[in-house]
Amino acid sequence: MKNEFQVIWAQTAAQDLENIILFIAEDGPATALNILKKIKGKVSTLRSCPQRGRIVPELQDHGILIYRELIIPPWRVMLRISASKVDVLSVLDSRQNVEDILLKRLLAT
Repeated sequence: MKNEFQVIWAQTAAQDLENIILFIAEDGPATALNILKKIKGKVSTLRSCPQRGRIVPELQDHGILIYRELIIPPWRVMLRISASKVDVLSVLDSRQNVEDILLKRLLAT
């Protein structure tokens, strides 16, 4: 039996997701629910396969290699893996300047 990782949503990521879903729900509640299920479903796969996704390219360019991301177009779910858990850190719209958002958030911590 494989070891399961604990997936923990940071408050920032949970707020990002809530904002996305609330915005979409204004025009289509059913669409918002489907997107919520899709994002939550993909993130839940990190329990058994935490290395999914790629190193965040914008951060890799700055030598920061500890963050990974899942792409769920047009969103990018940023995460960090430790010994037994996956921290979901952000859910960002890839149509925005993701590099600026990430660097601002990471430097603020």
